[in-house]
Amino acid sequence: MMLEVAVIVLGLLWVLTVWMFVSYVRSQRLIAAQQAAGDALRDQRIKELGRRLDTYQNGSVQMGEDLHELRAVVAPLPEKLTQLEQRDPTSLSFSQAARLVGMGASIDELTESCGLTQAEAELMSKMHKG
Repeated sequence: MMLEVAVIVLGLLWVLTVWMFVSYVRSQRLIAAQQAAGDALRDQRIKELGRRLDTYQNGSVQMGEDLHELRAVVAPLPEKLTQLEQRDPTSLSFSQAARLVGMGASIDELTESCGLTQAEAELMSKMHKG
């Protein structure tokens, strides 16, 4: 009888152990699935951030190229302004026209009061507004 009780107890322990092992394996599979989902979200986020970084870098490169082109356009302007100022000493000086632009004079007012051409007045207006 004692042997039968021992076999029953060992059988119950074995069933309990198998049940606990199966439970543990299921929980590990659930944890692994959750980790895989989290990893997929993280990888997707990393890819999105990489795309955004590429966009920012491309924008910065384009902005640098545009600034370089702008420097090439703006660099000769001071010399051209000096040449314009020295061109006709009998008319109102270009530096006075620049002051008028700073005070808010329109292109038409510059052409009338300073004797500038339309193109010269537009140039003065663009250079000295601010």
